[in-house]
Amino acid sequence: MEKQPNIKVGVLSAKEIRVNLLEPYKCECTGAVTSGTHSFALSSNGRVLWQGTEYDYVEFKPEKDGSSFEVFDVIIGVNFHWERKETQRFLGSLRIITEGDKLTIVNILPVEDYLVSVISSEMSATASLEFLKAHAVISRSWLLAQIDKNKRISQSNESYSSMIVNDDEIIRWYDREDHVNFDVCADDHCQRYQGITRQTTPIVRQAVEGTRGLVLVDNEGNLCDARFSKSCGGVYEEFENCWEPKHYHYLEATRDTANERDFPDLTIEENAREWILSRPESYCNTSDAEILSQVLNDYDQETHDFYRWTVKYTQEEISQLIAKRSGIDFGLIKALEPVQRGTSGRLVKLRIVGTKRTMVIGKELEIRRTLSTSHLYSSAFVVETEADNELGVPASFTLRGAGWGHGVGLCQIGAAMMGANGHKFDAILSHYFGGAELKTLY
Repeated sequence: MEKQPNIKVGVLSAKEIRVNLLEPYKCECTGAVTSGTHSFALSSNGRVLWQGTEYDYVEFKPEKDGSSFEVFDVIIGVNFHWERKETQRFLGSLRIITEGDKLTIVNILPVEDYLVSVISSEMSATASLEFLKAHAVISRSWLLAQIDKNKRISQSNESYSSMIVNDDEIIRWYDREDHVNFDVCADDHCQRYQGITRQTTPIVRQAVEGTRGLVLVDNEGNLCDARFSKSCGGVYEEFENCWEPKHYHYLEATRDTANERDFPDLTIEENAREWILSRPESYCNTSDAEILSQVLNDYDQETHDFYRWTVKYTQEEISQLIAKRSGIDFGLIKALEPVQRGTSGRLVKLRIVGTKRTMVIGKELEIRRTLSTSHLYSSAFVVETEADNELGVPASFTLRGAGWGHGVGLCQIGAAMMGANGHKFDAILSHYFGGAELKTLY
């Protein structure tokens, strides 16, 4: 049986960084033991400047178990509507490195300690034990699968590309391969990780300890790339429609109810429109305040309409927004046309028709980024327009959408409902990752 690994988490990138060592830490660069508040800057030579001396990197290790440090001005919800800064506290070691024209703080700690934080950071830590156990398993599986994947890419020297760009299309997906100097980041781009800032509870520790080393594997024994999002909107999306063109048998289209196969083909436009404009029954179709408070942190609860939602833009707003977010001058926007939909009704490709230019964009996160100052809740939407104005273009665009997030894998709100209704964690996992099996690694 394997030993529990340590992982490297990228916490913050900035021109200047301040940390507070709350207990004695040993600096690996100097051998000195220190504590208190320290400031770091990027030197003119592109190195870490600390106490008047330049270093390639600076690393501090705790002198005793349980020691912690604070990082000031950590940005959470990067580019989302709840973005803000916090002072956060972490266990383990910290390393300060350079990346381009910024410094980056990397937190190094054991997987199981990381998971206690993720479960507390991703939700309110008051959910049912079975839901939390399911989430611990998928968070552990996803993390270790990404580390394995990175090793394979590095060892094979294969080139990895996450975009396809030509004169007519910009198809881009965003995954953890964006990180080369650490395993995962601390924000929603990977898994939300806020150290021990969020107060954990005995039930969170029970969920992590009760599933220690337990992961999902596919039918060949490989670690599952176990994804999750807030609300699938009623049907799950498939992996290849959001990220690289690879199909996983355990991430297939399924309805988020006990009747898992009872849903229309949402890749067909007419079916997708009817589905999105209705409110079909599903586990994640709930307004139960108690359940939502279990899944959503305070700032997540600032979002109310996530199962079905509406966003409206005037012509001026949408043309300026698209130009700013895409960096492309489409002119005035004449139409937003669906080109390809995934299994949940989410748009994989969208054609933007402007008075100056027409182009297809994708995948789902690129669409969500382009059509919002932060991110649309999802790319599962239909477009309605008002009558053309005097310039011959629509006066406004209304997007009516479904779900929150990419919709692949576990639906957090749906899984919370299952846990509250008495489903065991293995049944929850079987519902969202059909055909995957449980295996204990360490």
